Amino acid sequence: MISRLPKWIEYGAFILAFVAGFINAIGLISLDHQAISHLSGTVTLLGASFLDGSLQGTANLAGVLLSFLFGASLSGVLLHSHTLKLGHHYGLALTIEGVLILWAIYLFSAGSYYGCYAASAACGVQNALATKYSGAIVRTTHMTGIFTDLGIMFGSALRGETFDKRKSILFLLIISGFICGGTLGTYLFNLYLFDALFIPASICFILAFVYTLYSKRHQPVVI
Repeated sequence: MISRLPKWIEYGAFILAFVAGFINAIGLISLDHQAISHLSGTVTLLGASFLDGSLQGTANLAGVLLSFLFGASLSGVLLHSHTLKLGHHYGLALTIEGVLILWAIYLFSAGSYYGCYAASAACGVQNALATKYSGAIVRTTHMTGIFTDLGIMFGSALRGETFDKRKSILFLLIISGFICGGTLGTYLFNLYLFDALFIPASICFILAFVYTLYSKRHQPVVI
């Protein structure tokens, strides 16, 4: 499957992982230290919250999960194919992600926990977008699957199987992008608080614009 993806997919994966790491870092160091881009910890906390007796806490955690699901559903509506093809609505999906991040900035700045909902929905849009066009090879909002796949590849290589260099480079770029995003997100949050999220929002809008322009030039008929 990786061989069917275009050569520039590595750059796109790095940038999208950067966006997710940036958003997640701000979620973790602000408000209730809520993870945004991945859900495993949130699901665990939701289970624990049933014993805490805090209905508000349970509702907040459920809201984050449902928001991610909502964002992924939006991508599911927009993207009809499992292959990366010009003319599909990737630009629109990225624009929606950028708008959701802007909405998160407004809510976070007002001290509202609902900002986590908007940010989680944005990550849901992104993860579903990347997962669908890559056949689940590229996942940019959480690293568990990436490290698992790398481990499988290393183990298979030790057994004598061919090591897929391109796939390993792709995974390492995703990990690096997420780390870089987390580092810069933390640094800029300490300077600008939630306004730092204008960076990932701007990246989404720029990617949407570039993709739309490229798509129109190379395939004017939208399918």
